[in-house]
Amino acid sequence: MAEYYTPREIVEQLDRYIIGQEKAKKAVAIALRNRYRRSKLDPKLRDEITPKNIILMGPTGVGKTEIARRLAKLVNAPFIKVEATKYTEVGYVGRDVESMVRDLVEEAIRMVKNQKMEMVREKAAQAAENRLLDVLLPPKRKRSQSPLGMLFPVEQPAAEEQDDDDSMAHTRERLREKLRSGALEDTHIEIEVEDSGFASFGFIPGMGNEEVLIQIQDVFGNLFPKRRKKKKTTVREARRIFEQEEAQKLIDMDEVVEEAIQAVEQHGIIFIDEIDKIAGRESGAGPDVSREGVQRDILPIVEGTTVMTKYGPVKTDHILFIAAGAFHVTKVSDLIPELQGRFPIRVELEALTKEDFKRILTQTENAIIKQQIALLKVEGVDLEFTEDAIDEIANIAYIMNQTSENIGARRLYTVVEKLMEDISFNADRLAGQKVVIDREYVRNMLQDMIKQNDLHKFIL
Repeated sequence: MAEYYTPREIVEQLDRYIIGQEKAKKAVAIALRNRYRRSKLDPKLRDEITPKNIILMGPTGVGKTEIARRLAKLVNAPFIKVEATKYTEVGYVGRDVESMVRDLVEEAIRMVKNQKMEMVREKAAQAAENRLLDVLLPPKRKRSQSPLGMLFPVEQPAAEEQDDDDSMAHTRERLREKLRSGALEDTHIEIEVEDSGFASFGFIPGMGNEEVLIQIQDVFGNLFPKRRKKKKTTVREARRIFEQEEAQKLIDMDEVVEEAIQAVEQHGIIFIDEIDKIAGRESGAGPDVSREGVQRDILPIVEGTTVMTKYGPVKTDHILFIAAGAFHVTKVSDLIPELQGRFPIRVELEALTKEDFKRILTQTENAIIKQQIALLKVEGVDLEFTEDAIDEIANIAYIMNQTSENIGARRLYTVVEKLMEDISFNADRLAGQKVVIDREYVRNMLQDMIKQNDLHKFIL
């Protein structure tokens, strides 16, 4: 579990996917470790310690969002990433800022529910297997008793009844063996499943709040008993459906909700991207919907308040907020002072160098070169990049960022996709061959990009 990682170990995990940006990794690692340290304190002192929220500043494509994505996979805590530009001031059509907390609660419930379902997987699988056997070999129905039959009962011989039961049990066990061996996986059967076809309301003009629509549907959906419908499917798919349904029956949703809310309040993390887009004071006499108004609405959530959700009240006092933005037009000081004060840790991410590009191409777990080799391997093409080719790709990407818009590591995708265009298109014809990409090939394929960037030198 990530909460037991030391800050150094957290940085090592992030290093597998993100090149450079040691300051940002260090700040995030300390913040995560402090969550664990706080959990070990006396309850009285624990409530007094609030998270030290972080702002990551730096140009696009240098790793801000990637740090958030990898953090989400690393930490065993409720985590969501939201865009600040999606929210509007209260009273206007659009998402209100409290919905980010509701989204975090939904994510926590999904996490806890999956953990609980994993714990009862074996029992659910056993129950699902019995249901499959009931579909494949329906149990023998007892004869219905009529009033006349009650007056003049006709008894079936006990020996004959016992033989029928033994034969049924034997057949059932043989079917069970076939199910477990996988021999019946593609057999088509008809099963009964819950009908989730409750008609939705669709969009109600002027309402502007999808949470209200969801809650209305929940209320109306729970008023009526759940209907069941017949569905034709394979044994493989039916087993998956039955396991889900049986696992749902075995877990206590009240307990799931309680644990999820506790996890949100004590360990939740919200990553707010594009926060620089709501910085700055807009001129004009009209209401400030998209910037300062949103900042004022975010402020109480970051400071600590109680947000009402359909699962009950949720306190935000100890949720960790990590904000990020390019801040190439605005500055952190353009945020309202109260919001600035709630983000005491500020880390500036550095622009990527040519050496960083080379490392991104080859060293990370999801390196672009590794991706391209794996993709072409599917077509039977053995792809190889020489060292000078990688050096040239990094050099072209770096120069393009310097002479035009600096989009960071995303520039590498532009360059590599252009480079691989012909090979990808003709991959079926190259099957079984080895293709070597060297510096000369890179220059030939990317000459248009190189010429374009040479022209930029003469444009004032």
